[in-house]
Amino acid sequence: MLRKFFFVAAGFFAALAFTPCFAVPTPTITISGNGSIALAVAPFSGSDGAAMTKTVQNDLALSGFFSFADAGRASMTVNGSSSGSALQGKVVDRSGSNVLLRTYQGGPREKAHAFANDIIETLTGTKGMAGSKIAFIATRSGSKELYTADYDGSNMRQMTRDNTISVAPAISPDGRRIAYTSYLHGYADIYMIDLASGQRERIVKFPGTNSGAAFSPGGDQIACSVSRDGNPELYVVSANGSGARRLTHTPGVESSPSWSPTGNEIVYSSDDTGSPQLVRIPAAGGSGRRLATGHNYCTKPSWSPDGKKIAFNIREGGSFQVAVLDLASNGVRVVTGGDEARDPVWGPDSRHLLFTQGGNLMLLDVQTARKVALLSGLGSISEPAWSH
Repeated sequence: MLRKFFFVAAGFFAALAFTPCFAVPTPTITISGNGSIALAVAPFSGSDGAAMTKTVQNDLALSGFFSFADAGRASMTVNGSSSGSALQGKVVDRSGSNVLLRTYQGGPREKAHAFANDIIETLTGTKGMAGSKIAFIATRSGSKELYTADYDGSNMRQMTRDNTISVAPAISPDGRRIAYTSYLHGYADIYMIDLASGQRERIVKFPGTNSGAAFSPGGDQIACSVSRDGNPELYVVSANGSGARRLTHTPGVESSPSWSPTGNEIVYSSDDTGSPQLVRIPAAGGSGRRLATGHNYCTKPSWSPDGKKIAFNIREGGSFQVAVLDLASNGVRVVTGGDEARDPVWGPDSRHLLFTQGGNLMLLDVQTARKVALLSGLGSISEPAWSH
């Protein structure tokens, strides 16, 4: 639900350098006919102002919360002034009162994303996704290689050139590392890449298959699927691969773990009872509990950062689609259609999903059903990951 805010908690503001601003009267927010907040975005001043204006407006549009109008019809106006390494971002209401006033430091895109996120959180109470990072696998080179990009598809970067198979990337909570599975040494082992230095280390290399790494919310542990015992079982290891701890003991295949945002539970896919189903298990160990989804084939779960939903793949009539389970109501909704859709993963706002369809990387607003193609032309894209 859209909420009215006149300040953001001091703890949030402490995360970035800023110019102090004081409480202002609660703004009057005009909701357009489609349920969005009507904003005007004035051109930012400064040498890089045009680029930052475009970035901020794109971030706000992708969020799904806003529509755009001229200043006479909008409830608020967004503007900014860039000077050197600083951006002063401002949102004013129709009376000219400041709703948000803050100064940002850093590169042009970094400043623009931070400003957009503050606009989103100030006006809606929801965490923004601007500035987050994604990783995925693509076959542009003829092999499955690892790539990264900004959440909107910009600044794409190829991370591996191994000419072999790379799969199942996961981004650490601090956004500095990626764990993924590679057949670089002929077997499926889990590697860790430091994004700043590019250094890579093989961290999980038990005999058999090691795959499906998922970082814990604290980033100090990884859940993964390991077949050292004969069939793939769910394990938890430290982020450097030490201290392996087995969680499951079944004759089936356990795969695709995803942590709850509290770190207390893990949801995964298991075919222990026949066709694969979703199971949640305490991260400290214990018995798994099957989730009722109403579907006979369920894989690739992704737990939303707000803890309320799990997205996953279903297979019906030979085709994969994406479904979302509401944990409070136990209701399940299929949110994709048409061409086969695979590998859903939640964004930091718990509103948007990344998935692949037709070899392309898609962004879906689950609330409005708006779908945007982020990346294409890279061969076949698969298995996206998203930083939170």
